[in-house]
Amino acid sequence: MKGLRYSKRTSALGPKAGALLCRGIWLLAAALATASCGQTLTSFHPERREWAFDHLTVHQTTGAVYIGAVNRVYKLSGNLTLLVSHDTGPEDDNKACYPPLIVQPCSEPLVSTNNVNKLLLIDYSQNRLLACGSLYQGVCKLLRLDDLFILVEPSHKKEHYMSSINQTGSMYGVIVPSRGEDATLFIGTAVDGKQDYFPTISSRKLPRDPESSAMLDYELHTDFVSSLIKIPSDTLALVSHFDIYYIYGFASGNFVYFLTVQPETENSMSPSGSSADLFYTSRIVRLCKDDRKFHSYVSLPVGCVRNGVEYRLLQAAYLAKPGRVLAAALNISAQDDVLFTVFSKGQKQYHRPPDDSALCVFSIRDINARIKERLQSCYQGEGNLELNWLLGKDVPCTKAPVPIDDSFCGLDINQPLGGSQLVTGHTLYTEHRDRMTAVTSYVYNGYCVAFVGTKSGRLKKVSPTKKPFRLLFSFSCLLRNSDWGNSPLLCPYAWICHDV
Repeated sequence: MKGLRYSKRTSALGPKAGALLCRGIWLLAAALATASCGQTLTSFHPERREWAFDHLTVHQTTGAVYIGAVNRVYKLSGNLTLLVSHDTGPEDDNKACYPPLIVQPCSEPLVSTNNVNKLLLIDYSQNRLLACGSLYQGVCKLLRLDDLFILVEPSHKKEHYMSSINQTGSMYGVIVPSRGEDATLFIGTAVDGKQDYFPTISSRKLPRDPESSAMLDYELHTDFVSSLIKIPSDTLALVSHFDIYYIYGFASGNFVYFLTVQPETENSMSPSGSSADLFYTSRIVRLCKDDRKFHSYVSLPVGCVRNGVEYRLLQAAYLAKPGRVLAAALNISAQDDVLFTVFSKGQKQYHRPPDDSALCVFSIRDINARIKERLQSCYQGEGNLELNWLLGKDVPCTKAPVPIDDSFCGLDINQPLGGSQLVTGHTLYTEHRDRMTAVTSYVYNGYCVAFVGTKSGRLKKVSPTKKPFRLLFSFSCLLRNSDWGNSPLLCPYAWICHDV
């Protein structure tokens, strides 16, 4: 396994990682797997066992490792030596304080509150790190990459409050750079019933000047059109537990995508129902990078099927290249993007998902083709917009003689657009007892290899080279430090390797 490299993307390690012993290893798994079986490796853990690792990203050029944890942001070297840490909490706060305490006095009782890291993104063009937490209604900081020095912590406008929900795995962001111009931040978040305070999805300005008064302002915000979507209060009145959880996000080509999990509203319109009674659907949301009016918003359900069993509860996802061999199996180019996903079985109990799970792969080309088909059918006047949670009723599609090409970014009609036809991925591997919770991949000599992590701390290596896809190896990751038990640990102490 020579030539393995660090991944260049960001991993979110949410509560569904559960008993995952090696929380935080997945971006480093490829590099660590070069170690021989049983070899002792370096590790890193936080000052306190309850300060979980939430997010991790590796710098594309320097190899520096940045970790967003409860109450801390860490910078480590490639061999996991601590270089610098930045304190983010705990602080006195109350989720009922709006605006937050740092803006104006609050009459609510204050208690020492942990700051859960919910977003950690590298802004390469400006050599800075965006870190957003759960304190003070979800304010963010821009930190200098070199030493984690605070460049700015905008907090004086309502646009600066992302969401006060203190649950990781509920927010995701994508930075879209623009040559010679300010970048754009697309961000999606659960709102925990506070739809008046927080949009569920928005695009925001990310000026090069950290002191700019426009920092994190919406790209467009007028009385008639804005770069945001809010969950209507009528939806929450009908489905009291309704929220949208943003599991993953990425940019590919001219578009930005989010993968979400949310309750189905068509069959759940009962204000008295509990969250356990809801059916959930996983969806892919697509927007054009340059669409400030959100006219290009399209949302379709995603999942995969094996032997008649549906896997519809998204657990994790990862954007990658397919490599020459997998690309041939999927009838795409080796330069196309593919999306590896992990789903749990069914559509119930999202917050306590079944252990039966599946690893699947989608080609972005196929996803775009399905979105294009949906747009074309709607502009031919067929069916409804099918976005009841947002529109509140069945709104018929409007027939219009508009050519829909691969770069179509919407008009002021037939938007926002949903759909009910499932976009189905290719099922690579299923696990019935030890739920898969994380995924990453790499390409070596034209072959794509996927790593999946399970809730018990096992790391499985899947070789999706040709049909039928197969499990190549399975590794066990064991902690050697009994003092830390199941606490967060970056990188395993040992690999126990064997064929499955």
